[in-house]
Amino acid sequence: MTAMNTKPFLSIVAPSYNEEAILEQNILTIMKYMEGISDRYDWEVLIVNDGSKDKTGAIANELVKNYPDKVRVIHHPTNLNLGNAIKTGFSNSKGEIIIIMDIDLSYSEQYIGIMADKLIETSADIVMASPYMKGGKVTAVPFLRRTMSSWVNRFMRLAAQDNYHTFTGMVRAYRKEFVQTLNLKTKDYEINPEIVYKGMILRAKIVEIPAHLDWTEQNKFKGQRTSSLRVIRSFFSGLMSGFIFRPYIFFIGIGGILMLLSLYELVWLFYDVLADLARGNTVLQAGEERSFSHSLATEFKRNPQSFLVGGITFVIAIQFLSLGFLSLQSKRYFEELFHLGTSLKKDNKQLADKL
Repeated sequence: MTAMNTKPFLSIVAPSYNEEAILEQNILTIMKYMEGISDRYDWEVLIVNDGSKDKTGAIANELVKNYPDKVRVIHHPTNLNLGNAIKTGFSNSKGEIIIIMDIDLSYSEQYIGIMADKLIETSADIVMASPYMKGGKVTAVPFLRRTMSSWVNRFMRLAAQDNYHTFTGMVRAYRKEFVQTLNLKTKDYEINPEIVYKGMILRAKIVEIPAHLDWTEQNKFKGQRTSSLRVIRSFFSGLMSGFIFRPYIFFIGIGGILMLLSLYELVWLFYDVLADLARGNTVLQAGEERSFSHSLATEFKRNPQSFLVGGITFVIAIQFLSLGFLSLQSKRYFEELFHLGTSLKKDNKQLADKL
């Protein structure tokens, strides 16, 4: 076997939708960079044209024509969204390492080599580029988008209870044999946190590296690109994605707060009932005693709203706590089934490869 054949093979996947303004220039930039590290890696660029309505498909075809040994393209007949474009890239990549890049190169092409090196060095399954961890940086990103993205990722970090900082980013390196065993369901931006979540279930080795997210060049193409992310949609999508990590925390958290509020109200009512009972017994004739139920009725006439608020809040708290315990049980069942399904899928793939 020659030394060339021992080099790791990288598949750089570039999901693209309506990117005629930047596609050719940025693919050529990626290719120039890859030529510079061709002593370390064999490589291909796989463009996934996700049903573009402009000239993206034609430009991609021309790149394949000019560089048939290095560039491939897969066309979706209609727009199937980012998640499906990434899944298409996973299933059609030839490389043992798959690099997902944002075609706008808001993360420099140099991160291809950096992530691949880190994946090999650490024997990781996933390497994620993170602008939000220590050493990371964000430049020229609009304030609203930057703020929403930062807080969504903080929320996911809290929900996941793990030391990752960027769950929503798509710029990552994957070990092919790992990522192709994942049963991925989401169709859009949610695929990125879904991969992290399912990787955590499978105890995958996930490594983050600090990265520079820079929109300086991207901002020059305002009005020429129609693939800009919808900020509000992406924000709420991120919140819902965070819910999948620890759904029971939200139910138990809300239920716990409501329970404390209801107990505060009910304890004070109980104290007032006992106080009324004690006051009543001091004025009654010898041998007579006021009953607890009488004092309770008296206090109810005095403060009916406190009984209603405390009682209703208590019932709602019980409901939320019950949902929390049920979601915890469901999550455990799901993780066990996912483990089993992934193992079966991996075994079937290995068997098919042998045949």
